[in-house]
Amino acid sequence: MTTKQRLLNIFETLLLAFGKRHWWPGETELEVIVGAILTQNTSWRNVEKAIANLKANDLLDFDALLSIDNYELGGIIKSSGFYNQKAIKLKSFLQVIHNVFNGSIYNIKNYDTSFLRKTMLGINGIGPETADSILLYALNRPVFVVDSYTKRFLYNHKLYDGSWKYDDVQNFFMANLPRDTHLFNEFHALIVCLCQTYCKKLPECLSCPLNNEYQRE
Repeated sequence: MTTKQRLLNIFETLLLAFGKRHWWPGETELEVIVGAILTQNTSWRNVEKAIANLKANDLLDFDALLSIDNYELGGIIKSSGFYNQKAIKLKSFLQVIHNVFNGSIYNIKNYDTSFLRKTMLGINGIGPETADSILLYALNRPVFVVDSYTKRFLYNHKLYDGSWKYDDVQNFFMANLPRDTHLFNEFHALIVCLCQTYCKKLPECLSCPLNNEYQRE
């Protein structure tokens, strides 16, 4: 079996087991962008509280977020952890949208993915995972997102030895899967669900939906 076929089989098995994950939760592109930045080093539950606070204060708006004082913003997003740092990161990201894209998230869609990714990675506090999450989930670009769950899944299923860097892992998926935004979206979300449920630091392989697939290796 080729690597491509194996990955597609895993995807179909996980989709059957867990169903569609409906990622990324967010009503607008801006909400997804804010969520991607706030979710760094914290749980999504904490991010949801922060986003609810932003909505309650009528701050889930580009101009409002750009105008608010960093200290005040930090207090509103406090539940997300590292809130003063994240306030600065969020404001820095919005400032780039203002300066480079004429203050419009919709203008971003007119630029190619490589330029957008390079621009995002040039923003202080925006790493590959955050940039790619924004590209995939807010801008619908076919870019595979890599996180610690992705690496754990690959390692446990003997698809890599743990030595690859972020770009190596991303290239592995993108070289072996069709360039499809929906597929990348669902697959990443399903891997997260798998690792939270079965493929933990101490894997629960016997009850895992990929048990038979794992045994073949």
